[in-house]
Amino acid sequence: MPIIKSAIERAKTNVKANERNSAQLSTMRTAVKRFEQAKTAGADNAEELFRLASAAVDKAASKGLIKRNKASRDKSRMAARLAK
Repeated sequence: MPIIKSAIERAKTNVKANERNSAQLSTMRTAVKRFEQAKTAGADNAEELFRLASAAVDKAASKGLIKRNKASRDKSRMAARLAK
């Protein structure tokens, strides 16, 4: 455990940031999985789910949770799957 006051405060901040980042990543992954499942099942709302998943991927990339290249790759794969 840290002894210095600034280190204690930083540890608290890190815990909060970790929770926030984990929640954001989970939201992104869930959105992508929902799109994949809808496309596999042949659901009618696949285009709407694609838009939601694409927005979630963009948001995660803008927050620095995933790299921009991964975001582009994921969106490209989803778009190709939607067009299929």
